Amino acid sequence: MKILGVIPSRYASSRFPGKALADIFGKTMVQRVYEQAKNAESLSRVVVATDDKRIYDKVEEFGGECVMTKEDHKSGTDRCAEAKEILGGEYDFVINIQGDEPFLDPRQIDDLSKVLDKDVELATLVKKITTTQTLFDPNSCKAVLNESGEALYFSRWPIPYMRDHGQEDWVRNHPYWEQVGIYGYRADILDKITSLPVSDLERSESLEQLRWLENGFRIKTGQTEFDSQCIDTPEDLERTLKRIERGSLG
Repeated sequence: MKILGVIPSRYASSRFPGKALADIFGKTMVQRVYEQAKNAESLSRVVVATDDKRIYDKVEEFGGECVMTKEDHKSGTDRCAEAKEILGGEYDFVINIQGDEPFLDPRQIDDLSKVLDKDVELATLVKKITTTQTLFDPNSCKAVLNESGEALYFSRWPIPYMRDHGQEDWVRNHPYWEQVGIYGYRADILDKITSLPVSDLERSESLEQLRWLENGFRIKTGQTEFDSQCIDTPEDLERTLKRIERGSLG
């Protein structure tokens, strides 16, 4: 099975402009993501997909592979689809690797790849939630699963509502899952979902995967034990660097 790994990387982030080029102990963020992705055993090829020549030039400088994509893409999914089209080739799946996770563990990519087969349309990873803080954090996307490990719904709010328990006891009385922000798309399905209009559920929760569910596509999940370290703001980066210096980030 041929799997293309794509790292969408745009310059004009609203909360952290140019974060792809932020310095992290002598290397840019995009270089660190790229090098981690290259260490995944399951990927046939890794490419950065950007809309900015500064990022393109930096990737070329460190010896990575990069493609220029349109500026007006609304999501990383759309950028992945264009990258696949530019590169050509017969890829079975495309994996969307977040460009703002410089400490990504390559085994996350391999964990996702393990659930991919010809019958899987879309896939993502989930990690068991163990704290009330994470459970009620609206920035943490929760996944509701069926018995086959397919997603029934995603929400920023904990689902189900535990009627007979106080909120501090929910995580001890029901298995809640946090979605890890990495996606696998079967190549033909990627072409289909990028032509769909924004859906009502997606608009409500600001979660693009709800558009796919609302249009009848199936999302398989795989479990991972590895945490994500997403860098959304300069403050996120500063906190993460301090944790590394203290040795408290594995």
